[in-house]
Amino acid sequence: MLGLALGAASLGGCVAAKRYDDLQARHLSETTARTTAETQLRTTQADLKTTTDALTELRQSARRLVTDSTQTGISLRRTRGLNQQLNESYDKLLKNSDRALSDRNTDYGKLAKDLAAREADLGALDVRQRKTQADNERLATDLSAREARLTELTKLLADKDAAVNALRARVSKALLAFNANDLQVRLQDGKVYVSLSEQLLFKSGSTRLDPKGQDALRRLATVLQEQPDVNVLVEGHTDNVPMRGAPGAGIQDNWDLSALRATEIARLLTGSGVTPARVTAAGRSQYRPVAPNDSAPNKALNRRTELILTPKLDDLFKLLDVAPAAPVKP
Repeated sequence: MLGLALGAASLGGCVAAKRYDDLQARHLSETTARTTAETQLRTTQADLKTTTDALTELRQSARRLVTDSTQTGISLRRTRGLNQQLNESYDKLLKNSDRALSDRNTDYGKLAKDLAAREADLGALDVRQRKTQADNERLATDLSAREARLTELTKLLADKDAAVNALRARVSKALLAFNANDLQVRLQDGKVYVSLSEQLLFKSGSTRLDPKGQDALRRLATVLQEQPDVNVLVEGHTDNVPMRGAPGAGIQDNWDLSALRATEIARLLTGSGVTPARVTAAGRSQYRPVAPNDSAPNKALNRRTELILTPKLDDLFKLLDVAPAAPVKP
């Protein structure tokens, strides 16, 4: 353009200044516009690149979003499936829970009844246990009392045995002078038996005591006076030979003979100082023999009088809470 202007100037010699200025202004404007356009182009290109890059990134993001959306959809569908399964499982569990709860409530009811029954049994057992304990305590107390009574009873029995042995020894000593065939002293059933033969006491068929027999009985009475706790049972015995006494003599049979002889001895003992309340007379006739009545010696053994000396057992009976037996009556 500058060449054109110079040519125009040389050709025309004179170009209007205004046109030149217009051209120059136009050129400047065009140059400025071109520069501005280039600048805008570069800016636009930069913006285009930025936009392109942003678009590329957006496309990548969109692809990622699509991928993520697909995965999210898959996850969502899986989650929904799982949720449905969970809901179905929950429904089943709820139904099973209701059924189990109902069954458990039934079981609880049964357990409650069983528990109530067990508590009732336990209460009854506790009552029985307390009763048993009370019974055991009473039994223990009673046992202690019984043991004390047994100890006392054992002592009383030992004292009684000692007294009986001492009585036997004293009686044997007092009657030592008499023939052993006519007089025997023995222990039997806790008692002292003094057996006196008919030969020592009476003549055959008589109820009157011979002097020798009276002497023996008085010696025995002396011992009995020193033994106030001893009761005396006088028993008359005969053999089986029938008594043929005269009706006027008051003896009809062996019953009369044995009873009258026992009574005669009882009178002598009480007359010699033995308390009458301690003496009992009884006739046994022929019915308690000590030997068969088949020979004269055996019959002589059966014709006897026995004095049974029994210590009083009042203390023993009191300990046993038993009333003492009444004296034997003929």
